[in-house]
Amino acid sequence: MFPNWQHTQPDWRSMKKPIFVQGAVKKYSASGSGDSLKLPLPVIQQEIDPNIRYEEKTESVIITTSKELVHLKIDHKDAKLNNKPIKLMFAPVTVKGTQYLPISLLKQIYGIEWIEDKSTGAVMLFKAGEEIQSAKVSGGSSSDTIALRTEDSIHSPILQDIIPGTQVRVLRIQGDWTFIQLDNGYAGYVPGKNLTLTGTRKIPGVKEIPNTARKKWNNKKVNLTWEAVYQKQPDSSAIGSLPGVNVVSPTWFQIMDGSGNVQSKADDLYVKWAHKNKMHVWALFSNAFDADRTTKALSSFENRLRSIVQILHYAKLYQLDGINIDFENVYTKDGDNVTQFVRELMPLAKEQGLVISIDVTPKSNSEMWSKFMDRKALAGMVDYMMLMAYDEHWAASPEAGSVASLPWTRAAVDRLLEEDEVSPDKLILSVPLYTRVWSEETKNGKTTVSSKAIGMKKAQDIVKNFSLTPTLDESTGQNYVEYTENGILKKIWLEDSYSIKQRVELAAELNLAGVASWTRGFASPEAWVELKEILK
Repeated sequence: MFPNWQHTQPDWRSMKKPIFVQGAVKKYSASGSGDSLKLPLPVIQQEIDPNIRYEEKTESVIITTSKELVHLKIDHKDAKLNNKPIKLMFAPVTVKGTQYLPISLLKQIYGIEWIEDKSTGAVMLFKAGEEIQSAKVSGGSSSDTIALRTEDSIHSPILQDIIPGTQVRVLRIQGDWTFIQLDNGYAGYVPGKNLTLTGTRKIPGVKEIPNTARKKWNNKKVNLTWEAVYQKQPDSSAIGSLPGVNVVSPTWFQIMDGSGNVQSKADDLYVKWAHKNKMHVWALFSNAFDADRTTKALSSFENRLRSIVQILHYAKLYQLDGINIDFENVYTKDGDNVTQFVRELMPLAKEQGLVISIDVTPKSNSEMWSKFMDRKALAGMVDYMMLMAYDEHWAASPEAGSVASLPWTRAAVDRLLEEDEVSPDKLILSVPLYTRVWSEETKNGKTTVSSKAIGMKKAQDIVKNFSLTPTLDESTGQNYVEYTENGILKKIWLEDSYSIKQRVELAAELNLAGVASWTRGFASPEAWVELKEILK
């Protein structure tokens, strides 16, 4: 059969400013031309950064990278970069309900490159790190043209006749045919024999700024303990030695209202005590475990930024080394806003030299305590992720059991490492320094269960006062005791040197970033002895 000499026009020729990525035309067109060229937000989100956010209520566009937080307003040239004013050459605009951002700003942030063809209006978009293979079209003679076809067959229609010597980009090789694109946007197939490869070029990547605060920990394990601060500040002079502990995390900050204002209980004396004893201070910042307050406080960029600015102000004021984020009891619908909050915090915290960690619960089906967390996304941003591996059996659990059995703990760690691809050098295993005394009382053939949390020292006193002999419960990897008091059966799965040792060995075996313990006030002296082993 003879070749098909019929010519055809691609559908995109009906578009005013078609956008191409890897030879494929996008659904949305570009806007403007030359220096004022703008790209539609859906294309940017699909091809460059899915995390760019548009908040319709305030007509705000928020761009976040590991080093930059950019806030844009539609139809405004005034913008902010890391909360500092900047002036744009061209303002973002909305056209027929779609937001368009100036391509010059996107180049500055993401390192993209582009080619704009004046004859067809086509815009070829190239991403940082992309390799471009160039080739020259060759034919039988300088007067012969080479047919650019819609498919890899001589029987498919011709899109354009290419003059020999024309430079093109090679996108893929398909048998004897090669899929190429010209600068005018036309993309199709030519025989591979009619191409001469002329070299490759890689679009330069965006230079990353290392987190100097995190870098200090690269060859060190973290041994953190939380300091629970309620109404009264702890007397640091009475705390005594905490051998092996290199980070303390006092629970000082929380979101106090729906506008994102931050309440502080920070204590300068505690920071000075910690630094004097060569311990870093990563103060805890919580959402007060108030779901409705969290919804309001994280609902807009302005509110989130208010929290961020205030927490960073306190960090500077009290010379803190880091912030530990503990957001719990959150509606699942607000999960994206929690992730966005952390995304917006990170570049500003890095600029200030702070280590940022976040606390996560073991994965479960709990709507308010687990499902809202995008652990994979969060782990990609923060310096450390603390797995709060406790409350397997919680205060109001319908049955008695361990606070954190070893198999349950290991399974929780494995799920983060495997399902969420959390890097071991970012994951810190948080262990309980408390247990629960379970009470089982049977009346009229019905057994009721209740519990009370106690620290390690209190548990030891119970063992001693009731002359109990702990036995190893193989199923939990813990020592276990039970006794009767006032006719009520009591059960305790002990947190002691043995159980802590098992957890530290687990963290070491998996080469995790370290351990953390809740809470300092629950510990007995042997806890620090065992926890210190992680440093080895």
